Amino acid sequence: MDVFYELERVPAHSVLLLATREEAVNYPRGDIRLGFCRSCGFISNTAFDPSLHEYSERYEETQGYSPTFNAFARRLAEYLVERYDLRGKDILEIGCGKGEFITLLCELGENRGVGIDPAYVAERSLAHPADRVTFITDFYSEQYAHLRADFVVCKMTLEHIHHTAAFVGMVRRALADQPQTTVFFQIPDTTRVLEEIGFWDIYYEHCSYFTPGSLARLFRRCGFDVIDLWRDYGDQYLMIEAQPGSGMGRAFPALEHDLERTAADVETFRREAPQVLQRWREYLAQQHAAGRRVVLWGSGSKGVAFLTTLGIEREITYTVDINPNKHGTFMAGTGQQIVGPAFLRDYQPDVVIVMNPIYRDEIQRDLTTLGVTADVLSVEMFGRAASALVGCA
Repeated sequence: MDVFYELERVPAHSVLLLATREEAVNYPRGDIRLGFCRSCGFISNTAFDPSLHEYSERYEETQGYSPTFNAFARRLAEYLVERYDLRGKDILEIGCGKGEFITLLCELGENRGVGIDPAYVAERSLAHPADRVTFITDFYSEQYAHLRADFVVCKMTLEHIHHTAAFVGMVRRALADQPQTTVFFQIPDTTRVLEEIGFWDIYYEHCSYFTPGSLARLFRRCGFDVIDLWRDYGDQYLMIEAQPGSGMGRAFPALEHDLERTAADVETFRREAPQVLQRWREYLAQQHAAGRRVVLWGSGSKGVAFLTTLGIEREITYTVDINPNKHGTFMAGTGQQIVGPAFLRDYQPDVVIVMNPIYRDEIQRDLTTLGVTADVLSVEMFGRAASALVGCA
């Protein structure tokens, strides 16, 4: 694989609840060396070490406190229920997080569900599952191949798995005698990350990166027939629907024939990433020198990647998050304290950097309610035009 982007000593986890700044700053680290396969388009961290990971009850990945995200999740669940007539069916979710989505699917269609995730913690879930939903606090493995399902969901999990073909192949073997079962996978779309020079979307948990073409090729190689392939959520998420088959199914040339485009995007990322990083460092240094208060809004993996990649400590003191479970904890690697939105009423920042632009309107409404009149910037502001500063106050 052709290595095109390297980072040393980044936090091995981004969304663990770290109770002290000392623990956050000293959290175990690993290296990132992103390699690109010119034959299939797959991108992977060739330096990945899974032994550094700690998927446990301290893992806080839920996005369920956001009205924007909840509206998307409900729309997606309603679409899947209608498209596949998920009523009175058995549903399996691999990597269910805190269980919100499988609970929603079961509520909408009166289905029966099993969710598997080592980080499931009932007390921290926003879902209130009925007796028809069962949770297993573990990693999915051959041990659970006996679980039969009419529909298999795997959202925002495959990118955390290093040996992706082995994993998808394991799911395919579990469905060997269930040819009518549909699988639905959702992952981040790497096309956007490359085009935006989105360094904030590259972090240790994400060891595998897919474009539409490489994802479809993976599923066909593992014996699935692709039913549908599409993007959603501001083109941030890549979706695939498939069934056990011969490895054929529908073709989506407009999306799948992306190998040359991906190769070109990789070269652009290789060339322009250093410039984007330097412009962000200069901008934040200027704000700090002028005595202006800058905060990040979004303490998840994007925020950790942003701060650690840039090496930002003193220029930003606080990170804001609407998830109350995170308040009073600290950012892995750089140690900024995570605070709730109400903190800004007294702190009155001059600049708020939004770590995910899809939440910008939601965040602006919250800031207005709090009486905060800061400049609101989106994290991708330098990514699309690395040659000039855009929208800086």
